Amino acid sequence: MDNETQANKSSVLLEIRALRIDGMRDDRWHEIVKGIDLTLHRGEVLGLIGESGAGKSTLGIAAMGYVKPGCRFSGGSIHFDGIDMLAASEAKKQALRGVRIAYVAQSAAASFNPAHRLIDQFAETPIQHQQCNKAEAYADAKDLYGKLQMPDPEQIGFRYPHQVSGGQLQRAMTAMAMSCRPDLIIFDEPTTALDVTTQIEVLMTMKDIVEKFNTAAIYITHDLAVVAQMADRIMVLRHGELVEEAPTCTMLSAPQQDYTKSLWAVRSFTKTRLAENTDEQAIISVKNVTAGYGMLDILHEINFDLHRGQTVSVVGESGSGKSTTARVITGLLPPRIGEVLFQGQALPKDYRQRSKDQLRQVQMIYQMADTAINPRQRIRDIIGRPLAFYLGMNPKQCEARTRELLDMIELKPDQFIDRFPSELSGGQKQRVCIARALAAEPSCIICDEVTSALDQLVAEGILRLLDRLQRELNLAYMFITHDLATVKAISDEVVVMLKGRIVEQGSKDTIFSPPHHEYTEKLLSSVPQMDPDWMRNLVAQRSPQH
Repeated sequence: MDNETQANKSSVLLEIRALRIDGMRDDRWHEIVKGIDLTLHRGEVLGLIGESGAGKSTLGIAAMGYVKPGCRFSGGSIHFDGIDMLAASEAKKQALRGVRIAYVAQSAAASFNPAHRLIDQFAETPIQHQQCNKAEAYADAKDLYGKLQMPDPEQIGFRYPHQVSGGQLQRAMTAMAMSCRPDLIIFDEPTTALDVTTQIEVLMTMKDIVEKFNTAAIYITHDLAVVAQMADRIMVLRHGELVEEAPTCTMLSAPQQDYTKSLWAVRSFTKTRLAENTDEQAIISVKNVTAGYGMLDILHEINFDLHRGQTVSVVGESGSGKSTTARVITGLLPPRIGEVLFQGQALPKDYRQRSKDQLRQVQMIYQMADTAINPRQRIRDIIGRPLAFYLGMNPKQCEARTRELLDMIELKPDQFIDRFPSELSGGQKQRVCIARALAAEPSCIICDEVTSALDQLVAEGILRLLDRLQRELNLAYMFITHDLATVKAISDEVVVMLKGRIVEQGSKDTIFSPPHHEYTEKLLSSVPQMDPDWMRNLVAQRSPQH
């Protein structure tokens, strides 16, 4: 490396000093970022980790000179490449955003315009800023779609956001952020929606682009093994304050603070018992289901049962049909062939033909909390609606039960019942979704990646909560996830899906004991480890020359 390149690599790109940010709550300002310093050099990747509500995302988007509605800068300074981001005009900041500073949000579904094709949304920024013409932007989009392992990269961009899976949409947003080859990319949980096999390819592409273009990055995550692959340096946040900061290798091998050590601890939860199948009849049976969209079949001859007191985990890569199966069970997608039984009786294929009690029995917790709850309703109304609709509770009864449910999900009722979703962190919003599902008092709950947006400490608490509720209420769970640690913790039975088919199913002990099905082996070997060299070594082992 010549002296000029080395100087450029080491030069400071972003400097934040004594930054303070307030958030409005209960008609009062509360400090949510409390005097944090941050320095980022060109070509460096900084990992921000901490529990939900620690201030990670707030600090990340502050680098763009931006705060969410209901927040304000109350002190400190932010300089990006010498530009004072707090003093700069809105026009100046807008000229930087998307071009020199890009942001990859956690919730891709809430970030895309549903009325426009993916490739047109990719091309908008580089064309608007006169970096290329439409044909060049399209060609670049297809190239990045290919590098990010999206299926059919030549054509997938011509789909609308609702026509691709959550994982594919997350990769499309990552490509869009890279369209102008920015100096700084803020990755806010960018692999949350991705299965482990796809995650490796996406992470490697991100890392390669950062290195190739000497791009700096802030990588926000609660997945410690992922941040170990990406970051040169790690900052640990809690309650808006810096807990500790160190180079990645140092932080992994010798964390100094007790809180950091608690984050590093392996998830300790394991289901308290393997539920015995005491009732012979399944609460839900999926029988020979084939289903899809239009003329395209996504699911092919799917069969499995859900029993009271048991958890069936459904795992597989993005687009394998996990969430589509859930849509069939809930009646949102009528199957072309096959049927869904409730206690041995066939359910109407279309939810609109099901009775109120049939609808109540199967509830779903969606992956993207941002798009699953009404942003204009207060928490009391979000949780209270199913109480009134399904159980006929009056306002006083709804109030009392809503407070009980908030206690169950560890959100203090007095603090949260009158908040809007925008006043909650991502993890808090997901817990509200869990409470809403519980409000209907169902027999079966479909959990679609319910812990993917949560840090490890909060996720463990949610798993413990779900386990306790299952034992107390004798609930059946269908648990859709790509997190194999969660599968090991929560499951009784495991269903492995690939390209719309079940390739392996059985008890948790059977699935996780060798010999494995070839695809299951690939999933197990793709779980990131707390080793900074793990990802590169794995990719090298899988390359053709090996």
